[in-house]
Amino acid sequence: MTVDTFDPNSQVVTFTDSAVEHFSSALKNKDGYFIRLSTKESGCSGYAYELNIVESDKTGDVILHPRDDLNVAISADAIALINGTEIDMVTEGINRVVKFNNPNVVDECGCGESFTVK
Repeated sequence: MTVDTFDPNSQVVTFTDSAVEHFSSALKNKDGYFIRLSTKESGCSGYAYELNIVESDKTGDVILHPRDDLNVAISADAIALINGTEIDMVTEGINRVVKFNNPNVVDECGCGESFTVK
């Protein structure tokens, strides 16, 4: 049996260039604000991602700085569910969508709102 431990010095998530551009643009006139990523129990598969623009991080959040003008807070509760995830901004038809390429996901609901992890 192996036990996974969280290394606070590792990158919990990574961002593609298009995701960094998207989130930086969202914070353009909001100096000091954060993009906060968390998860919640939701949907038919278990969990859903939540992205919010917030004025400050919360106690226990992991703080990332993918670029000088981008602060990202990751909820401590979400780390086990999203560790190793790549966040991307993609175009699907006429829509731009944030995609979570999460290696921990073993199943997703049909509508794509929720996911189940290993």
